[in-house]
Amino acid sequence: MDTPRNEISRTLIDGVSVWLKQAALNGADLQTLTGETCERLSAIGIPLLRVHMSVSMLHPLYSALGFTWQRGKGVQVEGFQSFAEKPNDRYTRSPYYQLVSKNLTHLRRRIGPDLAAEFPVFDDLKLIGATDYLAFKHSFGDTNERGMLGSWTTDAPNGFNDDTISALLHIQGNFAVATQMAVLRKLADNMLTTYLGSNAGERVLSGQVRRGDGETIRAALVMVDMRKSTELAELGGRQAFIDTLNEFFDAVATPFNRNGGEILSFLGDGFLAVYPCARQKPGSQVATRAAMNAARSAVMRMSELNRIRTKRGLEAINFGIGLHIGNVMFGNVGLQNRLTFSAFGAAVNEVQRLEGLTKKFGKPVVASESFKEYCDGDWEFLGEEKLRGVPETVSVFMPGPENMACDGAPDLSFGFRQELSEAEELMLVHRNAGIKTATPARRMN
Repeated sequence: MDTPRNEISRTLIDGVSVWLKQAALNGADLQTLTGETCERLSAIGIPLLRVHMSVSMLHPLYSALGFTWQRGKGVQVEGFQSFAEKPNDRYTRSPYYQLVSKNLTHLRRRIGPDLAAEFPVFDDLKLIGATDYLAFKHSFGDTNERGMLGSWTTDAPNGFNDDTISALLHIQGNFAVATQMAVLRKLADNMLTTYLGSNAGERVLSGQVRRGDGETIRAALVMVDMRKSTELAELGGRQAFIDTLNEFFDAVATPFNRNGGEILSFLGDGFLAVYPCARQKPGSQVATRAAMNAARSAVMRMSELNRIRTKRGLEAINFGIGLHIGNVMFGNVGLQNRLTFSAFGAAVNEVQRLEGLTKKFGKPVVASESFKEYCDGDWEFLGEEKLRGVPETVSVFMPGPENMACDGAPDLSFGFRQELSEAEELMLVHRNAGIKTATPARRMN
């Protein structure tokens, strides 16, 4: 007896398409688009068991996002950090590699316990009862530089029928359009966050885009600078110095981009970070303590970096950290058509002068009296100093031994490359379809 035909309502499919378009216009993210699309398709009778989507990203740090939906388990996300590497050999025996290397738009295979597994991923799909598999590729534009790779998997006894495939192809096109909109929106958000910082990026996205837009805020301020950078640049050459700068920033800057802190701008071989706070005393205490915790961590991380550099036969990196608190102007300045979003004002100039005093005193961290008054811990008085541009002399302090002691083991992870995620591998395969090897691959959906 034949199995009854599973007819798919075109009206219901069109309803999912309408939802996709509206969700994209409403700003739904990629995870929401993937998860809810799969749930809605299942609800109208499409027998989906597992769906995988991988989307390339134009982003200075990230290459691709990968999403895997499985019935009853929701969406799992994999990611994200990008490095310029070739695709791993393990992917050259994948269905996706067949798609991109042979310039196909679709690849369909039946799966069953008695069928030989043409691709390693099919062994995994057999274990969850898969019977049919349909992979697809959508490029965003005329090249393979950006796009989407994905696959639909079912456990229906007879696999995908023509009605189901027709419905999936219809949804697939709408999903690709919605995905591209989400990618572009995420790209804009990520670019602003990467280059301006999260707080400034959010302000720009909310409409603070005209010259003069901004406000006066109170913040704990941090200025950090590398010592003898000119000598390091001349000694090792351009690329070696760039690598040194990135190691330095990985080690010393990372703590100031957490726990309420935000790096507003990199200034050559240094940077300015802020910890915005309320104007009342409790807010100032929270901000200064967070900045001091970050300074403590930065000193420990730099000590570890210099230990590693010494073992590699490289010169240690010296640096200075200035700490202050005050009111700053936070907003857009510049030309009408070329702006920067940062903090400005007397307090910024003062923290820069304070950082310069680390050279005079030979100490890695110095702070103003106002910072010290709000921050816990022991402090040592260094002297009264006249800062350029400041009428009165200021009292300068350095954190004492107890103030510099870390509670527990500090986070010393930095500067080490991570393996590419599966999502990145997929998109690198997409971009480098001409690379062929004969080495067996890890399973890839």
